[in-house]
Amino acid sequence: MGAVPSTPRHTSTTTETAEYLIGTFVGEKSFPLASDFWQKLLELPLTLGWAPHRVRQACQLFAQNNRHTRHLAKILIHLSWCLQEAIQTSGAPSPVYMKAVNAVYISSVFLKYIIENSQSETIGDLRLSLNENEPVPKDFVADQSIENLVMYNVLTFIGSIDVSPTTSLLHQELLNFMLVTMSTQLLSGPSPGPKDVNPFIDAAMSQESLLVSLVVRRLLLNYIMRPRVPSSSAASYSIFSEESQPGVLQRVGSAAASIVLLPFNYWVSSNGEGSRNQLADCGLHVLLILIHYHKCVVSDESITDRSDDSATSDSVSKVNTYFIANPYSKALENARDIEFDRLDVEGNAQNGPAVRLPFASLFDTLGMCLADETAVLLLYSLVQGNSDFLEYVLVRTDLDTLLMPILETLYNASRRTSNQIYMLLIILLILSQDSSFNASVHKMILPGVPWYKEHLLHQTSLGSLMVIILIRTVQYNLSKLRDVYLHTTCLATLANMAPHVHRLSAYASQRLVSLFYMLSRKYNKLVELRDDKLQTKAISTGDGLVEDMSAELQIYTDFLRIVLEILNAILTYALPRNPEVVYAIMHRQEVFHPFKNHPRFTELLENIYNVLDFFNSRMDAQRLDGEWSVEKVLLFIINNCRSWRGEGMKMFTQLHFSYEQESHPEEFFIPYVWQLLLSRCGFSFNASAINLFPVDLQADKQIYSGGEPNANQSGELNEHEVQLDP
Repeated sequence: MGAVPSTPRHTSTTTETAEYLIGTFVGEKSFPLASDFWQKLLELPLTLGWAPHRVRQACQLFAQNNRHTRHLAKILIHLSWCLQEAIQTSGAPSPVYMKAVNAVYISSVFLKYIIENSQSETIGDLRLSLNENEPVPKDFVADQSIENLVMYNVLTFIGSIDVSPTTSLLHQELLNFMLVTMSTQLLSGPSPGPKDVNPFIDAAMSQESLLVSLVVRRLLLNYIMRPRVPSSSAASYSIFSEESQPGVLQRVGSAAASIVLLPFNYWVSSNGEGSRNQLADCGLHVLLILIHYHKCVVSDESITDRSDDSATSDSVSKVNTYFIANPYSKALENARDIEFDRLDVEGNAQNGPAVRLPFASLFDTLGMCLADETAVLLLYSLVQGNSDFLEYVLVRTDLDTLLMPILETLYNASRRTSNQIYMLLIILLILSQDSSFNASVHKMILPGVPWYKEHLLHQTSLGSLMVIILIRTVQYNLSKLRDVYLHTTCLATLANMAPHVHRLSAYASQRLVSLFYMLSRKYNKLVELRDDKLQTKAISTGDGLVEDMSAELQIYTDFLRIVLEILNAILTYALPRNPEVVYAIMHRQEVFHPFKNHPRFTELLENIYNVLDFFNSRMDAQRLDGEWSVEKVLLFIINNCRSWRGEGMKMFTQLHFSYEQESHPEEFFIPYVWQLLLSRCGFSFNASAINLFPVDLQADKQIYSGGEPNANQSGELNEHEVQLDP
């Protein structure tokens, strides 16, 4: 067996016994389920430190021999039994917890290696079944799939057992195990198809609704409460020893990149009270993977005859396929506030058990964590899918708890990922669909905005700050990202807010007019480029470059029209309340002149010039001692706003933009969640095996020459490791 011993030493020390048991586990001999070997393996305090190359060799040997030993299936069965026993003895310290931790950790290490090194589309090397001649104990249900058995018990423990110093380590390792089992998604392409093989996720999806609700509730409660694990709790298990010779599995966790999980170093480190909470963050990743999973299956019936509401017209557009409803997504969508349940008042029946959560605590926690992209994804999932939570957010009087971190993140867009920017903008768009929200943000006055450096913002409204940041985001997009969707989302949010604008600040008003000027410069530049191409070359009408320019020109024409409609909405519905907007338009009225006769803008500009004529004529008629100062002009506008009646203004239908999720959101969210997981959580994966999203392969081989490796390193043995920018 080479570096992994295969023969017992009858006078063995604990270290030698551990060597023997691990060597036997990965070796050629198959042990039946009822053998006392399994109890010895799971009860042994593993304090042996192995060199990284031996860890890799053990995994390689296990993957080879598992085809006939079926030891992976057997340890998963024993893991299930350990969890059943742990659930029955919950609350009291018991050796069963150590057995369960050992079982789940050993399972995770070798299962992960097989998954990421699988050469088969069916992941057949898992061998999730017993041999036909395998003797099984009386209490084992032979016809139950092993993946369903283990997922039922893992989810039952997570959902029903509270996190405590006694149970926290097992909770953490079960979440790690969940991530390992669900990593089969990394082997599939970005678009879910009927040939994708995700046995453990499918087993999780098949659980009863009550268990699903318990799991969703527990993961969210852990995220809210962010339980800390005292370092003393880890000391009870020698596997977590901080001695110079760490446990063999601890060494596996921190040194072998191809089979690494979240190292136990976190739990026993001296500074474990860091800003991040491993249990909460890991649980949120598990939840995000679960709620965005979509299983694509081949239909056995006519698509036109399907009445399943989970199969939308778009989702069945692919021939003979449809998506099965996701129970975790539905549980999150149906979550209710623990303090108030609309159904109790209205007397409507609930479809299945409802997840009851403290919305107030969830709201506050999200406000504290929105700098993290996973928190943004959770907030998006809630406001987009859960009408009760969205309603709760909209009636909060302290909207700045959520909006200020969102706006600060957008302010620092250059240091954020484009996906994070998109998600935040969509959240603002969803919120802006509500008129009460648009009115509320203008009533909340901020004493200052210390992180905004370009201008002193003193006693400005939250609504004015939103306008400023959205316009700044458009400006950033013009120079950096040049993404049409980002422009559209920003302008749509501003358009929703426009009729409800109240006392927009001077700086926000100036920026709003400047937005029109910025877009007009881009528009004029495109016109010049198009005209130059047409004049200097004999180009046919089908020329691709000219067509592209014309298409982009049309896009910016639409953008300019939306900005004019935003200004019109303010002037039509809220002019008396916004003298600063009138001042900004008067101050830079020349920016509108070039477009006065543009067919797309004529009617809208007529309204703007109607306002300009009203105030300009009165200003010209008023005798004034000395020059017009800014203060005098503004006072003049305020006084004349009282006599404004809106005569001659054309009334346009108010713009109202709403967000509608795409028909196949999983094609965006599943790769996005996994990229975040790989870049943030110390979870590495064989990059050459990843098909879910494009990966740049980068060699990063590091060799240890003894001693404990740095806990922050996670790429020691894998020659091709995923390198993702957070």
